[in-house]
Amino acid sequence: MESIDADAAWTAFDARDRAADGRFVVGVRTTGIYCRPSCPARRPRRENVDFYRDGTEAAAAGLRACRRCLPDAVARDGVAIAAAVAILDAGETPGLAALAAQVGYAPHHFQRLFTRAMGISPAAYARARRATRAADALTEETTVTDAIYEAGYAAPSRFYEEAVPRLGMSPSAWVRGGTGETIRWASVPTSLGPLLVAATAKGLCRVSFDEDEAALRRRFPNAAIEPGGNDLAGLVAQVVAEIETPVGAALPLDVRGTAFQEKVWQALRRIPAGQTMSYAEIAAAIGSPAATRAVGSACGANAVAVAIPCHRALRSDGTLGGFAYGLERKRALLDREEAGLVREI
Repeated sequence: MESIDADAAWTAFDARDRAADGRFVVGVRTTGIYCRPSCPARRPRRENVDFYRDGTEAAAAGLRACRRCLPDAVARDGVAIAAAVAILDAGETPGLAALAAQVGYAPHHFQRLFTRAMGISPAAYARARRATRAADALTEETTVTDAIYEAGYAAPSRFYEEAVPRLGMSPSAWVRGGTGETIRWASVPTSLGPLLVAATAKGLCRVSFDEDEAALRRRFPNAAIEPGGNDLAGLVAQVVAEIETPVGAALPLDVRGTAFQEKVWQALRRIPAGQTMSYAEIAAAIGSPAATRAVGSACGANAVAVAIPCHRALRSDGTLGGFAYGLERKRALLDREEAGLVREI
């Protein structure tokens, strides 16, 4: 279990930072209680405060839970949120009142809990999941209308309002298996191994090490796959430059994910070259402090290595964690970015 940075914990506690709730509890020796970081009670002196990983650890030290902020309810909140996510992932679309009742909370209270943990409201999460189901249905159904109702939309107007902006290509193109989409690609050598770069007219859709045209066709089985020419050469050069002498260039992208994945990817792109963040810090930055594991999963779903710099995400203890193309490459990318930062200084 990761250690607690006492200075950072005190800063969060002093600021009543709700994003820190669930990450640690605050023990107050003078009162014999432990609290959430966001507890509204008056702040004690710094020298009278200790930090614990959770209520169990604080209770073992002889402290009791604060009756005002109910720190042990954080774990119960997490269970309820996980249950709600499972309901929405399964394709059910209950209203807020029904969803909250199913997990044992009052509607407005649960709305705040869910939004704080996931970064979006239950309704927004349900819309994102429904749009994902629509994309899947469009590849399986024979008509757009069939796909709309299979995905759970009550009317076509809602589908065109919610899902179409997320699809990238037109619904009819999805039904035809991606017909009409053109992806240009190139395979180039780099000092970290062969690199595949593929892009639509909008931007990069695949950047990966050790893959070839066959792998690209498996990923996009019904698109028109063509070798890139001069129109792709400039973009390929920019990607290679981010591997050899990285500066953190903002490359054009054509990638789509769930609402949560896209928030994680945006957060990754905001990390400057030469710097890193832990999965927990990224989760907190996007307003979902309890979603550390989900952040790791979003990093794993990244289709454009380097362009979305998931290599800048580390475990909370500072170790590298996972990387689809090997930890040696992850370390090399980080070392090169750090070296570039030193050169700039």
